[in-house]
Amino acid sequence: MHVRPVRFTTLPAGFSIMQTLLSEVPGLTTRIVKMLAKEGIEKISDVVWMLPFRHEDRRRVDAAAFQAGAAPCSHFVRVVKTHVRFFGRRRGAGVFEAVVEHVDGSGLGQQLTLRWWNMPFMSKSIATDMELVVYGRIKEFKGRLFMDHPEHEIIRGGDDDDAGKIHTGRITPVYRLRGALSQKAVRTAAWHVMEMLDDRFIADLLPVPSDKGGFAGWHRSRALHTVHFPAVIDELETARRYLALEEFYVCQIRVVRRRRSAIEAGGKAHAGDGSLSHAFLGALPFELTGAQRRALGEIRRDMAACAPMNRLLHGDVGSGKTVVALAAMLVAAESGSQAALMAPTQILAEQHFRTARQWLAPLGVRVELRLGGEGGEPVFPPPDILIGTHALLYNRAALQNLGLVVIDEQHKFGVAQRARLIEKGNTPDVLVMTATPIPRTLTLTLYGDLDVSTLDERPRERGKIVTKVRPRNKAAEAAAFLREQIAQGRQGYLVFPLIEESEKLDAAAAKKGHEEWTRLLEPHRVGLLHGRLSAEDKEEVMRGFRAGEISALVSTTVIEVGVDVPNATVMYVHDAGRFGLAQLHQLRGRIGRGSHTSYCVLFIDEADDEARQRLAIMEETDDGFRIAEEDLRRRGPGDVLGRAQSGQAPLRFAELLADTRLVRIARQLAERTLDEDPRLEAAAHAELRQLTAEADSPHSMRQ
Repeated sequence: MHVRPVRFTTLPAGFSIMQTLLSEVPGLTTRIVKMLAKEGIEKISDVVWMLPFRHEDRRRVDAAAFQAGAAPCSHFVRVVKTHVRFFGRRRGAGVFEAVVEHVDGSGLGQQLTLRWWNMPFMSKSIATDMELVVYGRIKEFKGRLFMDHPEHEIIRGGDDDDAGKIHTGRITPVYRLRGALSQKAVRTAAWHVMEMLDDRFIADLLPVPSDKGGFAGWHRSRALHTVHFPAVIDELETARRYLALEEFYVCQIRVVRRRRSAIEAGGKAHAGDGSLSHAFLGALPFELTGAQRRALGEIRRDMAACAPMNRLLHGDVGSGKTVVALAAMLVAAESGSQAALMAPTQILAEQHFRTARQWLAPLGVRVELRLGGEGGEPVFPPPDILIGTHALLYNRAALQNLGLVVIDEQHKFGVAQRARLIEKGNTPDVLVMTATPIPRTLTLTLYGDLDVSTLDERPRERGKIVTKVRPRNKAAEAAAFLREQIAQGRQGYLVFPLIEESEKLDAAAAKKGHEEWTRLLEPHRVGLLHGRLSAEDKEEVMRGFRAGEISALVSTTVIEVGVDVPNATVMYVHDAGRFGLAQLHQLRGRIGRGSHTSYCVLFIDEADDEARQRLAIMEETDDGFRIAEEDLRRRGPGDVLGRAQSGQAPLRFAELLADTRLVRIARQLAERTLDEDPRLEAAAHAELRQLTAEADSPHSMRQ
């Protein structure tokens, strides 16, 4: 064993102990250092931020009796005997069994059988008299207790016996592993690293020790030590919330600073005589909802100010964002400026163009469309409103006097793409829109540099949507119902997760589905739409569907945004368990756009209880905000927090965004820092750079 006993008593100028190599950490063997290095874990910081994904209270595992139940449990056991049973002719077809009992005999001879199916090679790893910690679900069969494929660690009796104080007899961290790493190696490294990092070497990042949020007496060192090796389980959540507050604070520093810079930049006031927007609203065949009127008033006030508008318009599917955006673009036209609307897909851009031309051309407003592959030649006379995809980024000639930028489904664009369009104007007003209802705390964190307008009402003329979760073997009944709807003059969507069948994924595919539904709905015409079709073919299919020539449209999620066919009243989603809740709600928003009752059926495998439970909320509500909160709780923010969208590193504690109080404290501390202490702002930026560098690393092991 080689151990280099190094202790730091003072830090050299400009030196961060977090960058110290693991080979310098007292107590770590050369073998463990090399094992970690193979997975790119080389510095103290790499280990500190390998946060455990759960903890086991191994102080009490010995005393707990083996008992069958639905919840996983942990036990400290000794192997009594092992054997392998082979069956069938296929190589490797067998089961390895290890019969175990409690290490201290507290179970009075009670035994548990651990089983690894089709893994006879486990006999090379587990042997009689070894002591293990096992974690899994116990079930009973014919009077015997079994635990199949348990998580396990060899505590004593293997090739690598470590101190019992690290792995047993305490609240023990469990880490996500990859490669050849073992729990014992990672936990041992974490133990010695945290032993080395006392209070002298972990500086607090927050401006003052905060007693807000229940953090009296807490600091960074205590939180980091606790999140790895808590002394009591009750402190674990407080430690995680403290570190989350730090992380949110760093993000809020950037958000608040960016917002202040935008205000200081100045801009042009856009306040016309109101003639165009009033004529537009007066000609609509419906009345605006209260939420639409409120949002439009907020936008008009922003545009009339000299500071550039920076506003997020978000709301549920079908809440009427397009009408509000068109009214805002008319405000720019009235003041003598151009407006540009950028959409993420050709289908959505073309739909916006058709809508804008239908409503605005009678007012004398010139609307043009620009799609990918089209040239950037000047347009004479120049358009008042230019609508397109990312092609607008390369069409400087048509945008000579840009005063308002509208970006639809903004989360589908990267930060650099948005900035490039905005730069084409002279600090133009900016309105970004999304049909994904973003939970309030997530809005505050990601879009804190934007003012927010929320459309939380549905237009009264929209029809009701009935949603049901059904087993996928009900295709015949589903086809009969859809045929009835078609006979009444309605249309339907048939959504699949894949374009073509895959050997790697057991999921329904659109191409095969198109063949099946063509047969089931004969003689009605069934169309096929997916992302691999050419732009011309997509438009041809959509033209036929809008015109009613196509009765049912088999599609992938390419219809998630931008498809508005009020006559479509049925949607069947195949393998719905493969979609997120928010995405399913977006898809469901393609129906219910007319006055007729619509029907959405989510097909799942009959035995998939997890999917049935998860999708139950889709049957309960059509409130996109409630669904988005549930999706955030279950899956985490996902890509919405990715650097491509937010311009910052992913958050380690993103699930705690649901803690509204925590996010607001972070905002208050950020405001205070920028007002009072530039030195702390610099420290926060240094931390942000470090977070970003870690996120970019190919060896990043964020949990």
